[in-house]
Parts: sequence; C-alpha cells; structure tokens
Amino acid sequence: MRVWYLLKFYTILVYGFMFAPILVVLLLAFNDAQFGGFPIQGVSLRWFYKLAENDAILRALKTSLVLGLCSMVIATTLGILAALALVRYSFKGKDIVTTFLISPILVPETVLAVGLLIFMRWLHMPRSFGLLVLGHSIIALPFVVLVVQARLTGIRTDYEEAARSLGAGPVQTFFSITFPLMLPAVFAGALFAFTLSFDNITATIFWRPSGMETVPTQIFGMLRNSVSPEINALGFVMICFTLGVPILAAGLARYFSKHKI
Repeated sequence: MRVWYLLKFYTILVYGFMFAPILVVLLLAFNDAQFGGFPIQGVSLRWFYKLAENDAILRALKTSLVLGLCSMVIATTLGILAALALVRYSFKGKDIVTTFLISPILVPETVLAVGLLIFMRWLHMPRSFGLLVLGHSIIALPFVVLVVQARLTGIRTDYEEAARSLGAGPVQTFFSITFPLMLPAVFAGALFAFTLSFDNITATIFWRPSGMETVPTQIFGMLRNSVSPEINALGFVMICFTLGVPILAAGLARYFSKHKI
C-alpha cells in the first residue's frame, strides 16, 4: 500500500511541476503591475486591451490561424486517402509506404526542418508561406493517418459491401457509409493537425519568410527583448484557445458518433 501512496504522491508532484508554470501565466495575465511577481498587486484587464491594440500580434495571430487551417485541410485530406488505402487495399510495398508516412514522427523536428529547407534551396525555391503550409502538413500528416486508420480498422466492411450490392458506386459508398462512420476520427485528426501547426515554433523558424511571424515566433521574439506583461495575456489567450478547440471537437465528435448510421 505504501508503494501506491508513494506512486500517487510522485504523480501529483510531476503534474504539479508540469502545470504550475501554466497556472502562473494565467494568474500574471491579470496582474496590474508592470512587472510580473507575487503577490499580485491588483487585478486588471489592461494587458488584454494592449494586446488587442498590438498590430504585430494581431498579424501573427491571423497568420497562425490561416496557416493552421490550410495545414489542417491538406493533412486531413491526404490522411483520409492514405488511411483508406492502407486499411482497405492490399498492394506491394505497403509496409514501406506506412513507414514513409509515419517517418516525420520518427525524425527529430529540427532535422526535418533543416532537410526540407536544404531541399527547397536545391530547387531554388525561397522560404515562403507555401513552404510553411507544406512543412506543417508533413508534420501533421502521420497523426491524421494513425487516428483515421485506427478508426477504419474497427469499421466492418459489411456496410460498404451492402451499399455496393445495392448499386452504389465507390464514391457514393464512401460519402454515404464510410465517411459518416469515420467522422469522429476525422475530427480528431483535423484537431491534431491544426494544433500542431498552431503551436509549432521549431520548424517555423526555419521555414518562415523574412518579416512573417506566427504567434509562437512572435512570443519568442518578444521574450528576446524583454518580458512584457502582454506575453502573459497572449499566453492566456493561447491556452484558452488550445483548450477550447479540443473541447469543441470532442463535443462534435460525440454528437456525430451518436447520430452515425
């Protein structure tokens, strides 16, 4: 019994160590003082108002949202097609294709970022927003493939065969039978793709063109100059956004799973 108590205590310490900095950021975002510290001198929303008036942060937020949505659409679309091919069809080199698709998870992100940058330089293509979308889609694709593939494995082929026997074509069968059944996994994979793109900083530093900032790179640049209270407010917004999107996606996934065919 003592071992279990020690294990629980150690688990609490680990989670406390992980989430304590986040809690500090949430509290200091409402601190009225110019410099963050405890005890908090007063509660104020002044740094949120300053954040809303900061054009650089607003541009970075817009860039991150557009980049995340573009990467999410590309990675989700390719991930669905790849998962269908790997689960529903047999072909030569299937294991090689699977390893190739999940390889971005196995390769360190810095190595992947440098490798893609060198390859684009070899093609005489400069750093651009398109390179960011391509790179983020490559990073997010394995997560979409794994999530959707796990869902497809649990879907019986009897429903698809019944639709085909009634005269439905492959495309109609997919959109009428397969896609509604795998929709919760599609939402989960899309969420992974968007979150990975929105929070990415390591690869973004290598791929972004000069003058373009995302929210993580903007925060990194602000931290190099000084620790502004606006960073705490921006961190609060990002935490709420990062938590809100999964909650919304989980609610939608539960709704679609209850109303599936």
